[in-house]
Amino acid sequence: MSANAAPAPDTEEWSDTDATSGGGPRPGAGGWIVRIALAVIVLVWTIPTIGLLVSSFRPEAAVRTSGWWSQITTPLDWTLENYATVLDGGMGAAFVNSLAVSIPATVIPILAAAFAAYAFAWMEFRGREVMFVVFVALLVVPLQVALVPMLRMYSSLGITGTFLAVWLAHTAFGMPLAVYLFRNYMGSLPREVIESAKVDGAGHFQTFWRLIIPLSVPALAAYAIFQFLWVWNDLLVALVFLGGSPDVQVVTLNLASLLGSQGQAWHLLTAGAFITMTVPLIVFFSLQRYFVRGLTAGSVKG
Repeated sequence: MSANAAPAPDTEEWSDTDATSGGGPRPGAGGWIVRIALAVIVLVWTIPTIGLLVSSFRPEAAVRTSGWWSQITTPLDWTLENYATVLDGGMGAAFVNSLAVSIPATVIPILAAAFAAYAFAWMEFRGREVMFVVFVALLVVPLQVALVPMLRMYSSLGITGTFLAVWLAHTAFGMPLAVYLFRNYMGSLPREVIESAKVDGAGHFQTFWRLIIPLSVPALAAYAIFQFLWVWNDLLVALVFLGGSPDVQVVTLNLASLLGSQGQAWHLLTAGAFITMTVPLIVFFSLQRYFVRGLTAGSVKG
């Protein structure tokens, strides 16, 4: 045997690897406990959603007389009547109205906050730090405090009851968090990249649009999830600035009207809830790969 030959691998260390996982270490007892605990938590967290789904397909009489878990031991008696009633009750139009509210109310603050964040991160001007502190301080202003002054201002401008009023309201309420996240994320980008763009003759707008925006996609996507879900599930702002008119009614207002004044039609709420959940689920699963990376970087780096 040659003196330069490599020693044989240790038997105990080799046994700790898993050939089926590419030679990686096998999960120990602690790892399996964590996985089992997470699986139990996910299952418990999902049980209400499963019950909601099952109840949405059950007839009204069955919903009123027995729990959804009774379907496990009894023959299935499912119907699409709840969904038909909900759609006939104006949910289709409300669904379109919610898209008309949520998409602009998500895109507008992202664009405005991205421009402001770039200025705070990479442009030198008098009072930059003070203005940024003022923006961040607006996070502590309660939403309810601003509703009445904004409603009076919108009434004087004649835009109450229009989508424009809700877009402006959600933009104002969402800007502080967006500026905070985007500024911290953009400020963490390598300075050498920005300086090389300046050497090549790029102006601020070219640097922002062609360089900063592509590099900031994780932060933009993370905030887009938050903002879209907030606007889509909002009831208070839509009720105050839009009202209950059927032509501008959003899904949350439509669900409240389906429930009835005394909650006598709550079985329709199950079907309506699943209809309204479709778009948020699509948005979240489409952008979730950016969620943790963008939110974490925007929160701790500066």
